[in-house]
Amino acid sequence: MPRLAANLSMLFTEQDFLARFKAAADAGFSGVEYLFPYDYSASAIKQQLDNNGLTQVLFNLPAGDWAKGERGIACHPDRVEEFRSGVDKAIEYAKVLGNTQVNCLAGIRQQGQDCAIVRKTFVDNLKYAAEKLQAAGIRLIMEMINTRDIPGFYLNTTKQALVIQAEVGSDNLFLQYDIYHMQIMEGDLARTMEGNLSRINHIQLADNPGRNEPGTGEINYRFLLAHLDRIGYQGWIGCEYKPLTTTEAGLGWLKSHNAL
Repeated sequence: MPRLAANLSMLFTEQDFLARFKAAADAGFSGVEYLFPYDYSASAIKQQLDNNGLTQVLFNLPAGDWAKGERGIACHPDRVEEFRSGVDKAIEYAKVLGNTQVNCLAGIRQQGQDCAIVRKTFVDNLKYAAEKLQAAGIRLIMEMINTRDIPGFYLNTTKQALVIQAEVGSDNLFLQYDIYHMQIMEGDLARTMEGNLSRINHIQLADNPGRNEPGTGEINYRFLLAHLDRIGYQGWIGCEYKPLTTTEAGLGWLKSHNAL
């Protein structure tokens, strides 16, 4: 069974952030991911990882002002220096935390911006980040997100991401395949993951509709988790879902889906 990581930005949110690490370990998770570590010292997070025997699986590059609705700045032509500074900051944290991959959120395309300039900015930023991260021994991944939850988000489908990946031309750029987002945008989940297995370095899950835990919606996670085993997926799967009630009450799916 693929390894599961608890997304601490979505799970165990009844507790303070640093307390969520122990809660994740107590629930049986061996790895953790979250949106950003930057509000805390790297040493404080590392202590929680070590105390609870957890692997730091993933976090995002700095993505602008999240509280104000920004969802990444990689496609923003006027934020290139900020983006590059964020790459350095992510590397600093990743080295302390033992994190071997970081995710780049493309961002919401700004109104009035020329399409060609936006694309060039995104590609150039990915080239820069991929090279810097590779020198530090860290993989870069990019995530496709549905346009219903985040209207205007720049990167939306596997096909688009593969074209961008080819244009960047780096062997240190991979895809993050979020099953929930891709069910909404394209479907054909099993064949898409199998056909692009070598290009996918991280997977996330949530059910649809609602983005709640597996078993609450239309996605057949019993099949998909077994399928990922069959095709030899070796990466982590991040549990990035909103518990239907509480985190603890919603953990029953792990046993019913033979996931832990």
